[in-house]
Amino acid sequence: MFKKGGKSNIADTQFATFEFDDLTVSWQHRTWGTPADPAYPWSFKLYGEKGTLMGSVMQYDFIPQGDGEKIHKDVIYEREKYPEDLTEERIELHAAPATRRHLLDFIGAIEEKRRPIADIETGHISTASCILANISMEIGRPVSYDPTKQKVVGDKEATKLLERPYRKPWEHPNPEKV
Repeated sequence: MFKKGGKSNIADTQFATFEFDDLTVSWQHRTWGTPADPAYPWSFKLYGEKGTLMGSVMQYDFIPQGDGEKIHKDVIYEREKYPEDLTEERIELHAAPATRRHLLDFIGAIEEKRRPIADIETGHISTASCILANISMEIGRPVSYDPTKQKVVGDKEATKLLERPYRKPWEHPNPEKV
């Protein structure tokens, strides 16, 4: 189901499974309905050997496996330090501190001639799974991605969906020509 009149071009509910050599990851996206965990309506949960990490834009919790103290942290608003945040139009106040830190790190990286914490490669890797899940849903079949060749294995139709049209004279970057 799509939200009529919205900007989204994907279904409001999606479930994807990503299979890696020694790890299976499940991802669920829902726009509507009651969240499974009301304390974490927009969040991630990582279940590991040492415990469970739950995170959202508002808070995070780490619950250790077995003995150990639970760790909880809330988002830190910077209202006193940056009062303009309170009057800026369309600001996502909960995300302002993280956005500010990323921008400051980016400027520091330029000055220090180093890679920023969230560089373009990190952005590419972190969005690839979402894009592949959307492609799989659109074409109605599973996809297998080769990150080295940046192609969907044995599926030219799905690989073509990895590209988007560019304004002339710009062209989509081709990994084989870089």
